Amino acid sequence: MVLNRPSWIVLLFICHFASAQVKVPERLIFPAPYEMEEYAEYPEDEYVPVSRESMETSPAYRISGPSFTAVQVNVNEAGENMIGDAANEPSISVSPVNPSHMAIGWRQFDQVSSNFRQAGYAYSEDGGLSWVFPGVIQPGVFRSDPVLDVDSEGTFYYNSLTAEGNDFFCDVYKSTGIGTWDAGTDAFGGDKQWMAIDRTGGGTDGNIYAYWNQFFSICPGGMFTRSTDGGMNYEACVTVPEQPRWGTLAVGPEGEVYACGTTGGERLIVAKSSNAGNPDELPSWDFATEVNLDGRVVTGGINPSGLLGQVWIGVDHSEGPTHGNLYLLCSVSRISTPDVLDVMFARSTDGGLTWSDPVKINDDNDPTAFQWFGTMSVAPNGRIDVVWLDTRDDPGGFHSALYHSFSVDGGLSWSVNEPLSEPFDPQVGWPNQSKMGDYFDMKSDANGAHLAWAATFNGEQDVYYGFIPFDGVASTESPRTEDKPLFSLAQNYPNPFAHSTSITYALRTKNRVLLEVYNELGQPVAILENGERPAGEYTLAWDGRNDQGTLLPNGIYCYRLAVGGRDAVARRMVLMQEK
Repeated sequence: MVLNRPSWIVLLFICHFASAQVKVPERLIFPAPYEMEEYAEYPEDEYVPVSRESMETSPAYRISGPSFTAVQVNVNEAGENMIGDAANEPSISVSPVNPSHMAIGWRQFDQVSSNFRQAGYAYSEDGGLSWVFPGVIQPGVFRSDPVLDVDSEGTFYYNSLTAEGNDFFCDVYKSTGIGTWDAGTDAFGGDKQWMAIDRTGGGTDGNIYAYWNQFFSICPGGMFTRSTDGGMNYEACVTVPEQPRWGTLAVGPEGEVYACGTTGGERLIVAKSSNAGNPDELPSWDFATEVNLDGRVVTGGINPSGLLGQVWIGVDHSEGPTHGNLYLLCSVSRISTPDVLDVMFARSTDGGLTWSDPVKINDDNDPTAFQWFGTMSVAPNGRIDVVWLDTRDDPGGFHSALYHSFSVDGGLSWSVNEPLSEPFDPQVGWPNQSKMGDYFDMKSDANGAHLAWAATFNGEQDVYYGFIPFDGVASTESPRTEDKPLFSLAQNYPNPFAHSTSITYALRTKNRVLLEVYNELGQPVAILENGERPAGEYTLAWDGRNDQGTLLPNGIYCYRLAVGGRDAVARRMVLMQEK
């Protein structure tokens, strides 16, 4: 965004949208990060039993093609769509012992007029060609945020959030056969949890790890738990550094554990634990690293009350040259360009300590198109699959098609984007809750990618199983990387801060810079940098005082970097001096 010295009205707009360099389109409306903390899962409507046998039906939707097949999962015994229910936020798991055995869990709404949801599930014994939907795990019990995984022996686990009043916790159900579950085990937990099971075959094999949003949890002391006895017991909670949320977990080749997420939408974090698999030690964290995906995690717009994409982490378990690589992906609202939402990717070749420059996976050039619900999985042979919903085929609208891209060289190059479905309207069939959930889920193997996703082809939200076959043809496209901006401004750290915070900016070329701090009224209160600087990276400290040395009151402030007298970018920070 090109700015002269802004008026206080313009500056307030910049501060409100934090790190955006460009004006956020009106159709992408999201709350400030601290307001996002109010987001939670809780029962608002009463449970009303619905007889599935009495529901009207219509033909189930299918997609058949050489590059993608998809079948509806939430169907009745006759394989028909049930009119009037809703299903979203699916998670999938595929047995490593018998890949024809699969399970999908989702948020089941028995009637679209109610947002009371339960732990829906279905299973397939024929490799996803057909699915059996027995119902829900606990009829009449509010459950949400399903996450499924499987151990090396083919036992499935279903992690499910529930709530009692303002208390949030999770139970993990263990399969007792294909399509049957035990009574469940208390696994602590909270809102927006994720789960990963170790299948490395070593001493940590079978360990179960889970983490969640610490803000919404009754677990004292943290946001991460584990089970080292096959899910019989879950240990006392510990905290992940920086408390990342809205992300996922991954287990590395040596049994190390990675957690990722965002700090209120602003910063993307990856944390690593080398000892989480050791039952004799309390899990500790080696480090927490900030990863630049040139964007922030947002809500709203096309998915009004939900995320537009959670943060995905994957690890390469292949025996090839990309062994141990770490990958991060998320649909983010861009910082350096005016694009409303892109699927962005970064890679680490040193166990998460350092990360590559961000790369855009979607190859369209429409800055108004939403590329949302970006989802990633890594096959055992190292291939990386990415899918997302894309509005590029509906300029100015919200109709979304499923798209796919893959990489066979550790994320250095990506295949040309391929549409897999026809566009659909994601804003129909809302179950008294204006969203399609917060995520899809995908598991990749040498033959292709198994996808659990939601769409509205029947005029309502339904869950689908999709398979994307891989024909062994490698990408021939040259690596795509984003043009680096002429300058950048990092989020201050720590934020919020009490006594001092650090602000870092970088210049690609020699230029004149002006770095100022403004209060909530858009009034300048401090000048931190003013003059010509050579190319390079600079870090400055600010102690919350104005130019006269007076300590400023607690509140929200905006720091703005202007380069060359024209281009500018601003970010928000919070001063919270101890009383």
